[in-house]
Amino acid sequence: MDYTKRRWRVLIASCIINLCIGSMYAWSVFAGPILEKFNAAGANLTSVSIVFTVANAVGPITMISGGFLNQKLGPRKIILIGGIMFGLGMILSGFAPNLTTLIITYGLLAGLGIGMVYGATVSTSVRFFPDKKGLVGGLTSASYGVSTVIISPIAARMLQRLGVQPSFLILGGVMLALIIGASCFVEACPDGFIPEGYVPKAGAAPVAESKDWKGMLATPVFYIMLLMILCGAFSGLMVTSLASPISREMAKLSVETAATVVSMVALFNTFGRIAAGTLSDKIGEINTLAISFVLALIGQVSVYLSNGSLVPYLIGLALIGFCFGSLMGVYPAFTVSQFGPKYNGTNYGIMFIGFAIAGYFGPTIMNSVHASTGEYRSAFLIAAAMSVAGLCLNAVFRIMKKKKNS
Repeated sequence: MDYTKRRWRVLIASCIINLCIGSMYAWSVFAGPILEKFNAAGANLTSVSIVFTVANAVGPITMISGGFLNQKLGPRKIILIGGIMFGLGMILSGFAPNLTTLIITYGLLAGLGIGMVYGATVSTSVRFFPDKKGLVGGLTSASYGVSTVIISPIAARMLQRLGVQPSFLILGGVMLALIIGASCFVEACPDGFIPEGYVPKAGAAPVAESKDWKGMLATPVFYIMLLMILCGAFSGLMVTSLASPISREMAKLSVETAATVVSMVALFNTFGRIAAGTLSDKIGEINTLAISFVLALIGQVSVYLSNGSLVPYLIGLALIGFCFGSLMGVYPAFTVSQFGPKYNGTNYGIMFIGFAIAGYFGPTIMNSVHASTGEYRSAFLIAAAMSVAGLCLNAVFRIMKKKKNS
């Protein structure tokens, strides 16, 4: 089989699938109507955001388990199982009578499905492209992120015209059909696959010896990487989950304009994934991450100091979105570079635990700050501290690798 040509089919199908499951990030558009629907039952913005928090937090469970099963069943079956879970979770959310049920259908069922699908699409695509692993990691994760730009305005119109239940039903059904169709074009990458004509550049780092999850956990550098992804994802998830209400309060924007800001953040998120993935192929993942932490810090401080001024506020949010995307675009290839390609499905799933932790603490801290101070502003100082911590971890990683190679 000519896998050198067929790998592009796998990549395109994976991007379409990730575009579907990335519709989870349109949650902030659903949050307002859901709050209105369940307001009589005592729901508030904090309780509604728990649904998104749960969906983010449970992903690594199926990324890890799916990584194990991928070795036996192959990525196509894993994507089918996860896609059905995601689609049913969306559809059943349309029938949810209360927030508790919504946490089960959208938070747990759809969230677990997303983890299973995302782990399979990203790890499989990256294995097919050892010559472009940064770019491919960026593209597959970018298709996941850009979904917000596409789905958010569609969902907003559907919610306005049809209401919450039909919107969930239609979106869930369409996404399920697309995932099932695209999964037919995904196949496993053969062990040791090298693209035709690929010759590693002179001086390029050798391919890392493949370590399974036990070998990875026995490597001290893993824990530095885990903490780095936690620090980097913190403000991105904090802003993504609450971009609309933050913009309405801090920049005094209307509901419609705030929805546009959600799309703007998503666009920069998407661009960051592709740009950073491409850049990492040239200057290395750790250097790319260092740049990302610096830019994120500038963005967080800009939002904190904006004080109602629109331009610095938007610049800050754009930088935060870009750097969040950069992190997600770099880490699939970063994990392969350190622990090899063979077990990357499981290894990246375990690494993603750092993302899940950030997915819990980012929105939770943001809501806690708002509850205690009456504003979101101070949360960006906490996010800035996390970026400084990320830069420190970046330096520790360099020192550890230098000692190992000396």
